[in-house]
Amino acid sequence: MQPIDPDVRLMLAFRDGDESAFGLLYRRWSARLLRYLERIVREPAVAEELLQDAFMRVLDARERYAPEARFSTWLFHIARNLALNELARARSRHPHLSTDEPADRGVPGPPQLVLVASTPAPDEATDARREHARFAAALAELPERQQTALWLAVVEGQSYEEIAGVLGSSVQSVKNLVHRARANLADRMGGTARTVPAAEAKR
Repeated sequence: MQPIDPDVRLMLAFRDGDESAFGLLYRRWSARLLRYLERIVREPAVAEELLQDAFMRVLDARERYAPEARFSTWLFHIARNLALNELARARSRHPHLSTDEPADRGVPGPPQLVLVASTPAPDEATDARREHARFAAALAELPERQQTALWLAVVEGQSYEEIAGVLGSSVQSVKNLVHRARANLADRMGGTARTVPAAEAKR
C-alpha cells in the first residue's frame, strides 16, 4: 500500500479541525506556488492576488475535501485555472494585446514561464546570463501546456501522473508534451538547449 501524501494528511487534519495544519500547508507551498504563478501572469502583484485566491479555494473546500490525488497536484490545478482565467479576463479588457504567439487547446493567449538560472561562478557569469536569456526567450515561445508540463516535471519534480492531474489530461499526453517541449527548445536554441540549469532542477 502506497504511503499517504504528508500534505494530504495535513489537509485531512485541517478538515477535521486542526487549524494549525493549514498554516503548515501555506508555509510549505506558498513560495513555490507564487513563483509558478509569477511565471504565468508575469505581474508580481497579480500573482500574489492569485496565490491568496488559490489558498482561499483550499479554505473553502475544507469541509468537503476528499483526496483524489496528491495535495500539490490539486493545489497547482487550482492555481493554473485561476491564472488562465485571469489571462482571459486581461485579454477581454485589452483586446489589442498581441495573440500572435502560439496557443494551445484554446488558451486565450500564452503565458510565458521563465525559469530562473542558478547562480554561476564569477568567471562564468557572462556566458551563463547569455545562455539563460536565450533559454528564457525560447521557452517563452512554447504553448502554455508545454511550458507548464516542463516546469512541473523539471523544476517541481512532479511525476507524469501528477502533471496529468494538474493539466486534466492523460499521462501519455503529458509525456508527449514534455517531449515536444524539450524538442522545441532544442530547435529554438540550435540543438543546444539544456532543459534547465542543474541547480534549478534539483528540488
